[in-house]
Amino acid sequence: MSSIQTAERVSHTDLSDNYVYQRSLLAYVECAKMVHGDILELGTGSGYGIEHISKVADRFVTIDKFDNNLDFSAYPNVEFLQLTLPDLSHFEDNSFDFVISFQVIEHIEDDYAYLKESARVLNPGGKLIITTPNKKMSITRNPWHIREYTIAELKEAFLRYFQSVDARGVFGNEKIMEYYANNKASVEKITRFDIFNLQYRLPRSILQIPYDILNRRNRKKLLKEDNSLVASIKMEDYRLSEAAEGCFDLFYIGTK
Repeated sequence: MSSIQTAERVSHTDLSDNYVYQRSLLAYVECAKMVHGDILELGTGSGYGIEHISKVADRFVTIDKFDNNLDFSAYPNVEFLQLTLPDLSHFEDNSFDFVISFQVIEHIEDDYAYLKESARVLNPGGKLIITTPNKKMSITRNPWHIREYTIAELKEAFLRYFQSVDARGVFGNEKIMEYYANNKASVEKITRFDIFNLQYRLPRSILQIPYDILNRRNRKKLLKEDNSLVASIKMEDYRLSEAAEGCFDLFYIGTK
């Protein structure tokens, strides 16, 4: 996994990632309260969610476009497959009770195919649970993301393929908002030099590596400036509630 350890791959061992990691962990912990039976995960990532989901699954299949060096020996009900989304032709119709996918849809070129395929492999009444950044809370353009969604935009996309959608959001307390404000101020010190607004004009492919380097450097800078704040952030500093302006992530549950 080290060969693809960018700022987009959240690390549970790098303290500078703690602000994002604890929010990402909340998604798995909350999801584990909702899922059971046969579960498919789209996007294994660093694999820190496997422990939580495997405990409540009869069968847990997790897929990613990258191979990894994760040890699955402790999880006999877990199977890893290296596949590229949104193609799920490896799986038959009506194969899973739940499909889960965290911080992935924003990276998928054909997001409608991603949703359509997720619905296809779900059993009738099955649910798709995803998280993705709330566009309204993004401080700057992320060139690794093909698109980001507002609350209404993601709901509209879901309702193309799902009977209903439960739109929730991940919010932070005062400690989280303090970090967010510090992060925003730090980023604005960098983007103030972008007088021609090149971050929105240049192709994503040109901006990805510079963005990744600056993003990683900025997280480490914030850690150095206030180690106690970054280190003190816990999963409990985030909460899940009905989606509304001010949530950091959209947490949506679509029912087939």
